[in-house]
Amino acid sequence: MDISSILQGGYQHPLSRSWQAKRNITKSMLMYPIFITDDPNAHVEIPSLPGQARWGVNKLEEFIGPLVKKGLKSVILFGVPLTCEKDGSGTPADDPNGPVILAIKKLRALYPELYIACDVCLCEYTSHGHCGVLNEDNTINIEPSVARIAQVALSYAQAGAHCVAPSDMMDGRIKAIKRALIDNGLGNKCTLMSYSAKFASALYGPFRDAAGSAPSFGNRKCYQLPPAAKGLARRAIQRDVVEGADIIMVKPALPYLDIIQDAAALAPDHPLACYQVSGEYAMVVAGARAGVYDLRTMAFETVESMVRAGA
Repeated sequence: MDISSILQGGYQHPLSRSWQAKRNITKSMLMYPIFITDDPNAHVEIPSLPGQARWGVNKLEEFIGPLVKKGLKSVILFGVPLTCEKDGSGTPADDPNGPVILAIKKLRALYPELYIACDVCLCEYTSHGHCGVLNEDNTINIEPSVARIAQVALSYAQAGAHCVAPSDMMDGRIKAIKRALIDNGLGNKCTLMSYSAKFASALYGPFRDAAGSAPSFGNRKCYQLPPAAKGLARRAIQRDVVEGADIIMVKPALPYLDIIQDAAALAPDHPLACYQVSGEYAMVVAGARAGVYDLRTMAFETVESMVRAGA
């Protein structure tokens, strides 16, 4: 056998196996998505997301406290309003007494070292369930959509969020948000993490169940990216870098590892995030419950694949 044929000597021990990774997962890489509802005492299990729940502000400490003790460094907040009056422009999104802003302030007080990101979108707050403001013919009206998204992002930053993360996929919203942060003295105090390559995926179903954000008509395929659109994803990533994004994100993750790899090449000087979305989580859990694999093993394997791709 040729000398160059023998590879197993390099990974015959658990420690030397770990050395084969270019980068290893650390706790600081992980950000926990939390659904915050407007019932302050809520703890409502989400059937399609086993082990996950909608939380009220008053219940956050009992939920987050043990995770922080285990080493959780970061969370991302999603508002789930169930009692507010929704309208065409998502007015409740930045209500000072709404669930997200109250949760930011609560978590800042409880855990000063915890990094708090906020998803920025209108779909949970609009009467029609779409991510922007609509024209009379129900198409997206870009300029007011971008202005409203920037306004919401600024409100979260002013409330104390360390990071705002627009997931709406409106054209030009990164530049508008960055401008709003700078003009209000927050350009150097709040991270802008862009959902740059967010695809129109079937894997969001459990999230829409959790957040009550399914559109009342149509779909989001005119603003979220087509799943086969590698070129569009590359263009969106490059655009958001130029417009001022501090972090680039790819969403979902597992079916789009090639896009994560592209993003790592296109934006090598930016941190690169990816979102293992609700449907991915549900599939991993379902497979474990069916006895296909061990849950912990598969959880690590999937996340390690994202890190391997460049996240």
